[in-house]
Amino acid sequence: MSDNTTDGNVPEGATPPVPSPEAPVPPAPAYGAPAATSAPPAYGAPAEPAYGAPAQPAYGAPAQPAYGAPAAQGYPAQPGYAAPAPYPQAPYGGYPVAPKTNSLAIVSLIASLVGFFIIPFIGSLVGVITGHMSLNQIKTSGEGGRGMALAGVIVGWVGLAFCILVGIIIIFAIIAAASSSSYYGS
Repeated sequence: MSDNTTDGNVPEGATPPVPSPEAPVPPAPAYGAPAATSAPPAYGAPAEPAYGAPAQPAYGAPAQPAYGAPAAQGYPAQPGYAAPAPYPQAPYGGYPVAPKTNSLAIVSLIASLVGFFIIPFIGSLVGVITGHMSLNQIKTSGEGGRGMALAGVIVGWVGLAFCILVGIIIIFAIIAAASSSSYYGS
């Protein structure tokens, strides 16, 4: 038996040669390639899977999905922490869509403003009626525009109160004018 072996193994009882700093370093085995040692695994160590069988992940490592399976979304679970909730995504990656505004709420606000400045009594009355109708529709359908409907109702009621107050003042002025002219006229 020879002291020098050609297969690179060191005979029993001999010390392995120390490589010189100028000696080339052998390349590392490719990822997933079997280890170069032929010794059986230590007690309790997992054995290598048979050829073609999926490898078991190390403890604590996330399991890889099967080929063609969708990948897991979000963050990996960490002990002691809950995964964050995913944000709601709008279709096609755009901005979130706001709820549709109720059209009667828009009509209510415009009619109330028109009634307050242009057509005093009729515009305010239309604004109050359509405002209450739109508030009822918004409550049942979940549409947007509640603020406009409330503004239309409030401005409409203020406009109606102003019209009634002006009407009362005009009636008292007519009565006062009629009574003063008949008192001095006789």
